[in-house]
Amino acid sequence: MNHALLARRGTAVLALHYQNEVLHEDGRIRVGLAPGDPRRAAVIAGAARMLAWGRAHELPMVFVRIAFRPGHVDVIRNCKVFRDVVRLDAAVDGTWGAEFLPALAPRAQAPREFTLTHQRVGAFHGTSLRDLLDALKVRRLVVGGVSTHSVVATSVAAAADAGYELAVVADACASADPALHEYALRSMELVADVCRMDQLEGLPAAGGEHD
Repeated sequence: MNHALLARRGTAVLALHYQNEVLHEDGRIRVGLAPGDPRRAAVIAGAARMLAWGRAHELPMVFVRIAFRPGHVDVIRNCKVFRDVVRLDAAVDGTWGAEFLPALAPRAQAPREFTLTHQRVGAFHGTSLRDLLDALKVRRLVVGGVSTHSVVATSVAAAADAGYELAVVADACASADPALHEYALRSMELVADVCRMDQLEGLPAAGGEHD
């Protein structure tokens, strides 16, 4: 993909699971990094750069979080990832863990920043994400999130099937296991342009370009 296209209209930023429960050292389903692990600080910094880039180019920003009702009555328990959420009593709506990490949170008064909540692995299943992107006339997505091999990879596959052009920002993604992170990035190269923030920063401002 021509990276210059990513700063033009028709592009949106999709930020996945930048939540306290996932990224904070005290989170219950964090990416599995030990306290003080530099990879946590690195992915937070990469995600912050991605969000700042999207705002600088006045792109729509869609923030997706995972959250469940108290008691986890709305959790399907067909696989380990969801059973672990129940076991850890994690990602309960209305609690600190379900909130966005303050450094990576949407701006409440920003008219083009949107928040969606889901209860499955991918961001498209059971949400209005596709309808929102269609209403915004989005054709390209710049994606970051945690974990790379889970919500990011699943959402990217669904977006590719839906016909979107995709760029995955590698340094705005992370997995507890670096090998899984790298494998997921390589796998997504089949359907997305895997890039780094330094490839996107420095692009000319959108400047009212249309396509």
